[in-house]
Amino acid sequence: MSEISNTIEEIKDTKSVRQHPGMAIMRFKRAFRLGVKSLWLHRLRSFLTMLGIVFGVCSVIAMLAIGEGASYEAQQQLKGLGSQNIIIQSVKPPEQQNSSTSSETSRVLEYGITYKDVKKIKATIPGVTVVVPGRIMREYVWNISRRVDCEVIATVPWYPQMRNHQVKRGRFFTDLELEDRSNVCVISPEMVQSLFPLSDPIGQSVRIGENYYRVIGVMTPQGSSKNAQLGGVGSDIANKLFIPITTARVRYGEILVKRRSGSFEAIRVELHEVTVKVDERDRVVPVSKVIQDIFEKNHDKEDYNIVVPLELINKAKRTKQIFNIVLGSIAGISLLVGGIGIMNIMLASVTERTREIGIRRALGARRQDIITQFLIETVILSGAGGIVGVVLGITIPYFVTVFANMATIVTLWAPIIAFSISAMVGIVFGIYPAIRAADMDPVEALRHE
Repeated sequence: MSEISNTIEEIKDTKSVRQHPGMAIMRFKRAFRLGVKSLWLHRLRSFLTMLGIVFGVCSVIAMLAIGEGASYEAQQQLKGLGSQNIIIQSVKPPEQQNSSTSSETSRVLEYGITYKDVKKIKATIPGVTVVVPGRIMREYVWNISRRVDCEVIATVPWYPQMRNHQVKRGRFFTDLELEDRSNVCVISPEMVQSLFPLSDPIGQSVRIGENYYRVIGVMTPQGSSKNAQLGGVGSDIANKLFIPITTARVRYGEILVKRRSGSFEAIRVELHEVTVKVDERDRVVPVSKVIQDIFEKNHDKEDYNIVVPLELINKAKRTKQIFNIVLGSIAGISLLVGGIGIMNIMLASVTERTREIGIRRALGARRQDIITQFLIETVILSGAGGIVGVVLGITIPYFVTVFANMATIVTLWAPIIAFSISAMVGIVFGIYPAIRAADMDPVEALRHE
C-alpha cells in the first residue's frame, strides 16, 4: 500500500509539474526520490543485487593495479641493466660441443667470452663508449665464525655507473686499486646483516678462501635480487661481493676448479659477462647485431648469449598491455554477471509492481515516465555498487602491498573506467525491464492481483 500511495503522490506532483514545462528538473528529482524509496523498501534484495557490481568494479581495479605493479617492477629491473647497454654472457655449451682435455680424474672445459673478443669490440665497432668486463665466482665468505654463500664479482671501477647500482656507504674501488691488484671489496647490504649484524663493516676484513679482503663500501639495496647486478640476467643470489678484476686474475687464475666427490671439474672462462655501452639509444640494436656477427665468426660453438635490455623493456611493455587486456576481460565478466543480476531483479520487480504501473498509467503517467522510473532504479543500483567497488578496489591493492609485499599501482584511469562501465551496465541491462513495464496495457495491469 505504501508503494501505491507513493505512486499517487508522485502522479499528482507530475501533473502539476507538466503545467510548467520549465520544471523538468523537478520531475526528475521526484522520480529519483521515488526510486530510492522503492529500493529502500526491499533493502536486502537491493543490496544483494548491488554486490555483483561491487565485486566486478573492485576486481577490475584491483587486478589492473596488481598487473601494473608487476609490470612496473619488471621494467625497473630491466632499466637497472641500462637501456643503452648490451650484455654478453658466457654460457656453457651443450655437452657434444665442449672442446675439452680429459683424463680419468679431471676435465678442463674451455668456453665463453675472451679478452680477445673484448678487444675486437672496442677496435671495430663505432659508437661503443664503455666496456665493463666481469668474472663471477661462487665462494664462501667468512667473518670469524660467520659464513655466507656468496657471488664474488670481479669487475672494474666504473661498474656502478654502467649498471645503475650505487654505493650507499663507503666507496667503490678506484683505478689505482685496480692497477695495484689490491685486496679490497664492496659488499651487498644482505651480507652486512649476515656477517656484521652488530658492527660497522667499513674497514673490517672478510676472508675468501685463504685471502683476506678489506671492506671499503656497501652497495645500495636493489629491492629484488633478480636481474639487478652483474651476476647475470636471472641471477637469484642476494649476497654479492665486488673485487677488482685484476685481483681476481691473480688470486684465482684463469681456471676455476669445482671439486666433487671423487673428482673435480676445471673450467677455463676468461670472462663471464661483458657489458657494452652504446653512445646513442637508437644504435643499440644495430650494434648488438654486429656483436652477434663477431662472435659467430670467432666462436665455433654456442658458448655465449647476448641480452639487449632495450628489447626486453619493449617486450615488457607489450606484455603489460596484453596482461591488462586479459585481466580487464576477466574482471569485465564479473560486471557482466552483475548486470544480468540487475536485469533479473528488475524483471521480477516489474512483475511485482504490475498493479502499481497500471495505477500510474490510469492517473496519466506516460510511457516515458515509466521508463525513466525503472532506469533511475537500475542506475542507482549500479552507481552505488560502482562507488563501493571503487573504494574497495583502491583499498585492496594497499593491503596486497603491505601483507604480500607485492608492488601495486592504482592508475587514475582504472577507477574512472570501472565506474563508467558499471553505470553503463545499469543503463544497458535496465532498458529491457523498463520498456517491458512501459508497454503494459493499463487495463490488464489494473486487473493484476
